[in-house]
Amino acid sequence: MEISPNFTCEEWKELDLSDSNSNDWEKAISCLESRIKERYIKPVDILIEHEEAKKYSERRFGFTILAIDCLLVETLQAFKDGNKETRSKQGKTVFVKFLNNSKNLGKYFNEENKFAEKFYKNYRNGILHQAQIKNNHLVWSIGKVVFEQSGAMVINRTAFHKCLKDDFELYLQELRNNSNSVIRNNFKKKMDSLCL
Repeated sequence: MEISPNFTCEEWKELDLSDSNSNDWEKAISCLESRIKERYIKPVDILIEHEEAKKYSERRFGFTILAIDCLLVETLQAFKDGNKETRSKQGKTVFVKFLNNSKNLGKYFNEENKFAEKFYKNYRNGILHQAQIKNNHLVWSIGKVVFEQSGAMVINRTAFHKCLKDDFELYLQELRNNSNSVIRNNFKKKMDSLCL
């Protein structure tokens, strides 16, 4: 089974990640990079690029973009924490933790403004479970990453995606630092769980 383009579980199991200086760490990190970019980041980039030339009022891919990015938020936090999977209440904790602690998104989502919890409930759950955003909240492709307007929360899906991409690049940098043993061990634990 492939766990990223042209990289199989068998190849993953052959990597020697017991030594933090092993060249196999770069192969492992490249595997994750291609997995995330091919499954999540590039498809959203294509959707955003396709709509760039359209007038703001004609852009229609916001739900799909946020659906994919919501999956990516949970996926990235699962790698950071070493979670094999996330279930029900744990899913909310993982999601909110990512947004509140993100180097880029954390500027907009934090425990004080409770935007992460609102986003989880109204956007993530709304889109993934009811195919709609709940409570009159909105998705746009302009403006700040997240803001409130007339009592409604507004997410700029383009800016949100850019912040998420930047956070992923920072995570890859952390993984490439061989002194980050906890981050690396959690990453390895999650990848190992994909190949059971």
